[in-house]
This record gives sequence, structure tokens and C-alpha cells, in this order.
Amino acid sequence: MRILLVGATGTLGGAINAELGKRHDIVKASRTRADVLVDVTDRASIAAMYKRVGKVDAVVSAIGDAHFGPLVKTTYDEFMIGVKNKLMGQVDLVLQGFDYVTDGGSFTLTSGITERDPVRGLTNSATVNAALGGFVLGASIEMPRGQRINVVSAGLFAEAAEKYGNYFPGHVPVPVAVVAIAFAKSVEGGITGQKIIVDR
Repeated sequence: MRILLVGATGTLGGAINAELGKRHDIVKASRTRADVLVDVTDRASIAAMYKRVGKVDAVVSAIGDAHFGPLVKTTYDEFMIGVKNKLMGQVDLVLQGFDYVTDGGSFTLTSGITERDPVRGLTNSATVNAALGGFVLGASIEMPRGQRINVVSAGLFAEAAEKYGNYFPGHVPVPVAVVAIAFAKSVEGGITGQKIIVDR
């Protein structure tokens, strides 16, 4: 398969590239240092990416900017960070991607554990992660030409535990290589409309 991996230069993207790259042709997209540069908060940038890349068998998104901080101190603009990036950035990858994904191809998005196991300071993350799950569920019955769509919802990455672990007391970190296998399940399997949970 030819797979477009958006967010390829991040911790998760690197692990997905290592896993799927064993068997498939990966086109790497990111804000920096990638085959194709893209800013998912800019609709024109997403359109230009698809035009340059052309047809693919799968689109995999490993992006996820959201605001960290106490809800009572969060401003509207801060809250919109997660809405514009992690939520609408990924939604727009789908909305603009239908014609570029082959018949029977797939989209795999990224959410996270906060939508089902909230922690202090991550209400922005919890909101957009829950919305992504709803989007995937609803979209799954409207996908054209046999296309599939799923979302991977993972726990705290072991590789990020030193930086973000204080936000997640009592959580067991998950190796990012294990999370990457969930993306392989979505891309290479046959499921659709599913939330693939990886938190152990």
C-alpha cells in the first residue's frame, strides 16, 4: 500500500512509520522535515498536500496539539488550540481526502485516553478526543466507495512519561511501538467506525 502519514516526525509518527514502513510505501508529511510539508490548521495547506501527494491507499494521522492547563484559567483562544489542530485538522484530512484515497482505502485518526479517563489540566484534550470518537462513528456509515475510518485512542506514551507523567498520576505508560501496532490493525485490517483502545 501507499500510505500518507501526517505527523510523521513526531514520537507517534516515527513509531507508525517504523511499523507500517516494513510492509508499505510511506509518504511522510509534517510541519517540518518531511517529504511533504503541511499545516493541518490551514485548509489550503491540506489541499496542497493532497494535490502534491496524489492517490494513496490510506491516510494515517498522528497529530495532536491541545492545550495543557487548568480549565478555570483557560482562555477561549487557548481552548481553540485543540479544536483547530487535533480535532478540525484531522476532520479536514478526511473531508478533503475522500477523492485521494482509493476505493476500499482507509483513514486512521488519533485521539487519546483523556476522553474516557480524564485528568486535571487536560479538559481541552478530553473534549477534542471525545469529539473525534463521535466523528469516526458517524462518518463510518457515510464513507464513499467502501472506504473505512477508525481512531486509535492510546494512553500515556512511555517515551513521553518523563515530560507529561505528572499529568497522569496512576497511569501505566504504553510503549509507543505497541500503539503503532493498533494503527496497523486499522490500516491493514477490515474494521471501520471503531475506537481502538491501547492503554495497557
